[in-house]
Amino acid sequence: MPSKTIYHRMRSLNTRMAANYRRGIGPRRVVLLLTTTGRKSGLPRVTPLQFEQVGGDFYIASARGQNADWFKNILANPNVQMQVQNREFDAIAEPVTDPLRIADFIELRLRRHPLMIRLIMHLFDGLPLRYTRSDLVEFCQGKALVVLHPSASP
Repeated sequence: MPSKTIYHRMRSLNTRMAANYRRGIGPRRVVLLLTTTGRKSGLPRVTPLQFEQVGGDFYIASARGQNADWFKNILANPNVQMQVQNREFDAIAEPVTDPLRIADFIELRLRRHPLMIRLIMHLFDGLPLRYTRSDLVEFCQGKALVVLHPSASP
């Protein structure tokens, strides 16, 4: 039997994490569940993602950039559903690929979670611990961000 790819392992982990989230288990203050429509299958696809709330909107970033399946699904159909803790609502997803806007988002995350985000970005993404704004903008080339605009007040 061939070994599982990282994609298969993450898909299994996402399924378990989503089930736990719905039972009230897990990092519900920083993670939401995003349900997109599969661009090929037409089936609902649930992905747990870290978020930042800004006003009434929710910002989520793609670790895989524009190659993430959930991001590609949004490009095909921006109508999504989301769950934040016990609240569920529909939203319109606005894809963002502008490196300046993505850098602004990362700076917001760094202000709100300085240690966690800086370490993640340094260890996994290679961003220097001491970086400049131009380093950050260059780092954001090819990355992706989505702004979720809820249809009703969350």
